[in-house]
Parts: sequence; structure tokens; C-alpha cells
Amino acid sequence: MKRTTSIAFIALLFLPSAHAQQVLNLDDCRQLAISGNKELEEARQKTVMADYDKKIALSNYFPNISANGTYMYNSRNLSLVTDEQSAALTGLGTMVQGQLSKEMESLMTSMMSNPQLAAKHMSSPMWQAVIGELSRADDSEALNRIGSNINDALHFDIKNIYAGAVSIQQPVFMGGKIVASNQIAALAKELSQTEYDEKRLMIEMETENSYWQVVSLSAKNNLAAAYVKLLERLEKDAEISVAEGVAVQSDLLAIRVKKNEATMLKTKAQNGLALSKMLMCRQLGIPLDSQIRLADEDDESIPEVEYVPKRDIESVLTDRNEARMLDLATKIYEKKVAVVRADHLPKIALTGNYLITNPNLYAGFKNEFGGMFNIGVMVSIPIFHATEGYQKIRKAEAEAKMYQIKYEDACDMISLQIEQLSRNQDEALENLEMAKSNLGCADENLRTAMLGFSEGVISSDVALQAQTAWVKAQTECIDAGIEVQLNHSKLLKAQGLYK
Repeated sequence: MKRTTSIAFIALLFLPSAHAQQVLNLDDCRQLAISGNKELEEARQKTVMADYDKKIALSNYFPNISANGTYMYNSRNLSLVTDEQSAALTGLGTMVQGQLSKEMESLMTSMMSNPQLAAKHMSSPMWQAVIGELSRADDSEALNRIGSNINDALHFDIKNIYAGAVSIQQPVFMGGKIVASNQIAALAKELSQTEYDEKRLMIEMETENSYWQVVSLSAKNNLAAAYVKLLERLEKDAEISVAEGVAVQSDLLAIRVKKNEATMLKTKAQNGLALSKMLMCRQLGIPLDSQIRLADEDDESIPEVEYVPKRDIESVLTDRNEARMLDLATKIYEKKVAVVRADHLPKIALTGNYLITNPNLYAGFKNEFGGMFNIGVMVSIPIFHATEGYQKIRKAEAEAKMYQIKYEDACDMISLQIEQLSRNQDEALENLEMAKSNLGCADENLRTAMLGFSEGVISSDVALQAQTAWVKAQTECIDAGIEVQLNHSKLLKAQGLYK
């Protein structure tokens, strides 16, 4: 598509007054229609989204790294012993010392119950030393500290818990799902771009159709004005002829009736042209009261176009956006089959984690940060889920087949369309040549009729018939030229050459 912005286009954009008439050519109109079309902007945003989808799919090749942290407050601490056991540990020294004193008293009582034994032991220096040491020994305080330390070791401060983890997962084999997903994303991006191009071409074609319709109405408006002038000239000649007695009053009245009819037709043509320009302004996205004039309105005849030969169907299908969109959709659904199949194949991934906690789980719940790392391999193998996987694969294959059928049908329709438009082109060109030939005859017939009427050798009816035939020939020539233009753009579009 041509991207050249003309001086008239730039002037229209920056012109302060909407009422200053500007001349726009076909390229200017296309540019204006494209620049202000909301649907086209929406299609462009879809291409942007598709590009992001492609980048998202590409990210699946890379590791997935995440970090998590948490804090928890607990109303109570953790204890591995009961309150009774805790109290016993705290008074361990006192309990041991009391038991030792009780045993000493029991020993002394036993010894005193046997006077001979008591006398023997009491006279022994060794027993005297043992009994003295036992009497003086008091380790209750030391044992109480030991018990208290043990008790503290069995109680854990978990009122404030901090934990964190850093994880990493690297896909190794996902059944081909990542590869297929990236291929789908790339195809989807191309599809969205093709849809954008097609939307742009349709807007340009609609603008071109409106352009030539305005040119047609402008030419017919000029024709109506020329017809009124002819009738005015004929009226003056008739007035002279009536005054000279070579024509009757009824001839003059008939001419005036025709002139009034032509004046009404001229007014209708002017109104139709004004409305068509307002509609075109709306299509171009400019104020409806903008005073525009199309470049081809100034031409005396509709511009001619080059003959468009038929192309081979392979080249057409490569350049036609509709065929490319269906082809891309078919490829996307073929890749979706691989995605569905991947869901039922084994998956392998490498994993790694680093965990950190406070209290330290690896140092007796000490109030400090401590952590560990681990690495591993994760394997997931689907085994059995009735025939769900098989049915999903068959469904995806059916969808791909459906789009393949649509593509083949579209190819047939495109071939038929090209053949029809090619025949229409030949017919339109032939009609244009015939219209030009008829116009030449009508011009000569009108010239001789007007000359003959002015000389009084031809009646007013013959002159009016010559003028009517001339108007008809002019109209047919305009319609034939517009038909050639419209069919030309349609044929270019059908063969993928409309750029």
C-alpha cells in the first residue's frame, strides 16, 4: 500500500478553517480514512497483544525463580515436657539431695539397730571418713542448675517465627508443549498482523468506492448543469423561431417543460453530491461540513486503468489475506494437537530450593536464622484416566481438519471470484468502449440537431430527442467509467495485488 502523504493531506490536517475547500486525491482519502478509523486501531492493538503473547510463550524456556517469605506470631511456646516434668527438672538437685539424706538416715538407723556392727563401723577410720564426706556433701544447687538447663532445652521459643524460601524450576521435557506453544504464538502474531492488513485494505477499498461514487455524482451534476444550459440555449432559439413565425408556441412550451425538469434534476444532483460528500467526510474522520473537492472531479472523463491479467492461483493464495488467515488458523490448530498430546506425555523438570527459618530448625530452635538447600528432579507420568486424553487428541485433530476444509473451500471460492471479476473486467471495458462510441454519435447528433433547429429545418421534438439521447450517452459513459474503476480495484484485491 502506498504510504505517500500528499501536500493536500497535510494541509487538511493543519488547516484552521473547516470551510476552506481542499482538493484531495485518492491517496489522501485513504490516508485520512486509515488514520481516524477506530476499528483499525483496535486491530492494531490486537497485533501488539499477540506480540506480548509470543514473548510470554518464549519465557517458558527459561527457569522459573520465585521467592516467598512469611511471619507468624504464636500465643504460646513449644514444650516437649509436661508442667509436672518441667517442675521436676527444675528441682532436680533438691530432690536428689533429699533422697540422699533420706538414704543416709536409713543407713544410720540400720547401723544403730545392731550395736556390734555400729561399734565396728564407728571404730573404722574409713567409715568415719565416708560418713563425714556424705554428711558434708550438698550438690543440690549444681543439680538444680543442670535440671533447669535441661528444662530450658526442652522449651522452644516459637512466638515469633520467620521463614523464607527461594525456589527454581527448569523445564527439561514437557512433552513438546513449550515448543508447540511458541510456534502457536508466532503463528498467532502473524495471523493478527494479517487480520490488521485485511482490515486496512477493506477500509481503503470502501474509501475508494466512496471516492468514485462522489466522482460519479459530481460528473452527473456537471452533466445536469450542461443539460440545463443546452435547454436554455434551445429555449432562446425557440423564442426567436416563434417570433419569426417558423415555430409554434407549443414547441416553446415543450422546451420550457423540459428545462424545468432538467432544473429539478440539477437540484437533486447537487443535493445528492453534497450528501455524498458529507458521508465521505464522516468516513474520512473529518468534520461533516468540511468543504472538500476530489481531484478527479475536475477531469472531463473518468481516468482509465490498466488491464489486469489473471495470475496463477498459487501466487494469489500466497498474497490473499483471507487465504493466509485460514492457512495460519489451520496451522495453529495443527499445533494445538501437539499441545493436547503433550498433556499426556511424561514431563521432566529440575528443581532447587533454599529454605531459611528463625528459630533455627537446624540448631535446636535457637533464635537465629538458619537454612538449607536442596536440588532434585521432578518426573510426572500420566498413567490412566479412562480415554480422556485420546478423546481430546481426536477432538483437536477434528478442529484442525475443519479449518483445513475451510481453507480448501476458500481456495475454490477465490478461484471462482477471480474468474467472475476477470469476465466482469472484459465486459466493463467493452461497455466503456461502446459507451464512448455512442457518446461520439450522440455528440454529432446533438450538434446537427441544434444547428438544424436554429436554422428552422428541424422540429423541437427532434432537438429534444437529440438532447435526451446525448444526456443518456453521457450518463452511460460516466457509469461505464466508474464501473471499470470499481471492478479494477476489486480484481486487484481478489488477486492479492491491492497494496
